[in-house]
Amino acid sequence: MKELEEGTELRLDFAKIRKVAASCPDVIPVALQNFDTGEIILIAYTNEQAFKKAIETRTVILWSTSRNKLWEKGKTSGETFDLIEAYVNCEQNSLVYKVRPRRGGICHTINQKGEPRNCYYRQIVFDTMELKNIDP
Repeated sequence: MKELEEGTELRLDFAKIRKVAASCPDVIPVALQNFDTGEIILIAYTNEQAFKKAIETRTVILWSTSRNKLWEKGKTSGETFDLIEAYVNCEQNSLVYKVRPRRGGICHTINQKGEPRNCYYRQIVFDTMELKNIDP
């Protein structure tokens, strides 16, 4: 079990943006939203190369800030996505991709039934600041 992905302790990475800016300065955030359900799937990053490839292929292609290379979301797990629509904010410094899972799954983590979850599967319990898994 990976403690960060499965644990109950809240450990927010408030330094993430600083780390991204230092190692990948030419990226912008992109929120992925399930076209059919409206659920937010994840927040990631794109650069000009990834953006152009995503538009060209109509596939969710992002920029991996940890590996510093193009990343097709779900290629390893098989949970890939069609890019249905793309929106830009007023300042043109972030995007929303409306996507459709090709196989039905979303996250690289799985629940106890072996099914991929939505990436936002833990709720913050305000009174204790612990995490509650809503899709164990």
